[in-house]
Amino acid sequence: MATVDLATAVAAIRQDDSMAVPLGPGVPGGFLHALGERDDFTRLEVFGALLPDLYQVFMRKGVRYRSGFFGPAERFLRDSGADIDFVPADFRRFEPVLRHLNPRVMATAAAPPVDGWVSLSVHAGATVDELHRAGADPDRLLIVEVSEHFPRTYGVEPDYTHRLHVDEIDLLVQTDRAPLNLADAVPTEAEMAIAEHALHFFHDGCTVQTGIGGIPNQIAARLAAGPFGDLGVHSEMFTTGLMRLHQSGKVSNRKNSEFDGFTPTTFAAGIPELYTWLHENRDVRFLPVRVVNSPERIARNRDMVSINGAMAVDLSGQVVADNVLGKQFSGVGGHEDFVSGPGLSASGRSLICLPSTSVVGGTTVSRIVASLPAGSVVSTPRHQVDVVITEFGVAELHGRTIRERSRALAEICHPDYREELRSAAEQWPND
Repeated sequence: MATVDLATAVAAIRQDDSMAVPLGPGVPGGFLHALGERDDFTRLEVFGALLPDLYQVFMRKGVRYRSGFFGPAERFLRDSGADIDFVPADFRRFEPVLRHLNPRVMATAAAPPVDGWVSLSVHAGATVDELHRAGADPDRLLIVEVSEHFPRTYGVEPDYTHRLHVDEIDLLVQTDRAPLNLADAVPTEAEMAIAEHALHFFHDGCTVQTGIGGIPNQIAARLAAGPFGDLGVHSEMFTTGLMRLHQSGKVSNRKNSEFDGFTPTTFAAGIPELYTWLHENRDVRFLPVRVVNSPERIARNRDMVSINGAMAVDLSGQVVADNVLGKQFSGVGGHEDFVSGPGLSASGRSLICLPSTSVVGGTTVSRIVASLPAGSVVSTPRHQVDVVITEFGVAELHGRTIRERSRALAEICHPDYREELRSAAEQWPND
């Protein structure tokens, strides 16, 4: 290992090169910002997902960015004319995608070395194995950016160690970068009503998965303040809300699974307090996404209840969760894994939560629709979907016929569209 400054690490990238960085919280932000000071690239291809910041490098001529998940930064880059393309893949498939792309350079954020080991901090995701491979290959380059602000976290020994030995690292860069400060979204009245409906599916002893946004935040907060106890947590993303749930004393993590006694997750993002709380906290373990998002493992948890969002749902139950009329908005992520996983057990429940309407181009439209508009791309097929919730109620689809589920969905749309959708529901064949 060589400890170098940012300029040296930046100079190690060739004009014609390939590189990959982890999703979101694992991005080496200081290194990427410094890389943007160069303008001599002829062909630099970068694979990543959910950038936590805007980096000038992706606006440079000769730089192409392949993203597996769009966030605000990706949407801004696309709309600003950057050379950016979406790679359709769920989070678990990022790992084989990386193997296929075989980037020469792997770069990640991490916590500072202790006793010869660098903790991968707030991200395991799909890059852990590729980081080790890059470190072991003399023809590849492993760059690790460390900062005292990144918490030291743990995996599960011996199979999922969540760390790199300093001897694997080619270039180690020390910065003072802080992890992404992701404030909780203020919930709308509709989101609070949806959370209230969703709470009816939770009970003592169930296992919880939530993501980001007003609805998951409200559910986590209400569980923390509510009567239910002996809860488990198994979640792709670990959030401020899930920290509050742990702090409430309601989490025992008796899930009757291989991960009893701790919360498995694959990345974390939230407010600064979250990262302080995570530091050397063995109640949360960071595992590769192929493990955390395995539907079979999700199904083994005691009474699993998952929360996912959607952009639109049609009357057959098809879910559009990551695009608007085919234009990429976010990504597939772990959506289908945490929808399908609970459905593999008799006691699991999967909740798709969405407000009944949205505003598009100044016009209010229903998010429950008779049929999806041309150009829509289905994120999760109808046969995976269990429960859909809007502020107007709950539609249980599991085990129901096409006609029954279409009627149930029509009843939870906004009243302004209900009669139209009731009529459309009656047109669906019952076979």
